[in-house]
Amino acid sequence: MKKVVLAYSGGLDTSFCCIYLTQDLGYEVHSVIVNTGGFSEEELKGVEERAYKMGVTSHHVVDETENFYNTCVRFLIYGNVLKNNTYPLSVSAERVSQATAIANYAKEIGAEFVAHGSTGAGNDQVRFDMIFNILVPEVKIITPIRDLKLSREEEIEYLKKHGVDMNFEKAKYSINKGIWGTSVGGKETLTSNLGLPEEAWPTQVTESEVKDLVLTFEKGELVAIDHEKYDHPTKAIQALQAIAQPYGIGRDIHVGDTIIGIKGRVGFEAAAPMVIIKAHHTLEKHVLTKWQLSWKDQLSSFYGNWLHEGQFHDPIMRNIEAFLTDTQKNVTGKVFVQLHPYRFQVIGIESPYDLMSNKFGSYGEMNNAWSGEDVKGFSKIFGNQVMIYHKVNGQND
Repeated sequence: MKKVVLAYSGGLDTSFCCIYLTQDLGYEVHSVIVNTGGFSEEELKGVEERAYKMGVTSHHVVDETENFYNTCVRFLIYGNVLKNNTYPLSVSAERVSQATAIANYAKEIGAEFVAHGSTGAGNDQVRFDMIFNILVPEVKIITPIRDLKLSREEEIEYLKKHGVDMNFEKAKYSINKGIWGTSVGGKETLTSNLGLPEEAWPTQVTESEVKDLVLTFEKGELVAIDHEKYDHPTKAIQALQAIAQPYGIGRDIHVGDTIIGIKGRVGFEAAAPMVIIKAHHTLEKHVLTKWQLSWKDQLSSFYGNWLHEGQFHDPIMRNIEAFLTDTQKNVTGKVFVQLHPYRFQVIGIESPYDLMSNKFGSYGEMNNAWSGEDVKGFSKIFGNQVMIYHKVNGQND
């Protein structure tokens, strides 16, 4: 019997794949769920039970949470990466980690095939296929949803016919949860004008009182909240998520260009990522120089776009990660944040590396490092070439 490793989440698409691969194609299915921080132990146990009910031969859990952070998320923080100035790459980043883990497991058990539940209209199909082709080129790829061109309604009807009992009302929304945020897709995100209804958001808004937080960073990484230290930044991210998500912070709909050339919309909630990125960026603006910030912006934008398109294994990514890591040497200090319903505000920072020191002058008020005559000469020299240009070309203006 042919052995296939199925990237499995327990949702609608991968449930269809389980039944189809086992019953229609007669394959020996080995389901794998890659946890990137979005599942509790109870949820993982429920997913395992569903997988065996669907007829899989074996089910395996790969916990990639800390590795996902170490190899990917921390660079998104270092780079303050927001796709189209909006989206913290919640799902696109974790897909790279998941695809890599699945490829490694397929190699480990000697599978002839790997399968995933991507449709033919999104980015995930390219990310998974490409990474499988890079890491396990000898293994064939099966994509039932894409190959059969199935709608979600057709998948639901198929599963009902096969006696599958699941919350099909909930299955109307595709929800992907990880440590770096949760994406939400549904009929509304297929339009250009509709927002998601309140019930579609995985976390409901229950907090209304203003809350002040102190976030402590060491070399660019979040290590403490309100002076409570965590043994790994993933724990700090999860703690901040639990605090901030009930405020409805980080909810938005991202509109972007897909790898396959069409526009796409996806809802997301990412309270911790949004607060961390904005807090981290504010700290950087105090401790880094103008050109460090400028080059970081440029390289981080490329890094985020290339990661979004699944190109994590391109060696240029390691080069940029080395640069980003080097810029974080002095990104240490406290950031003061205030949470409100549906929004947050970064109040200020404290850092031993703060370059905004009154020892050197107060912007717009008093300087301590130069005289008025120094500025006159500097201004004349600084604009000299442009002055020459206008003198030479003035007759053409």
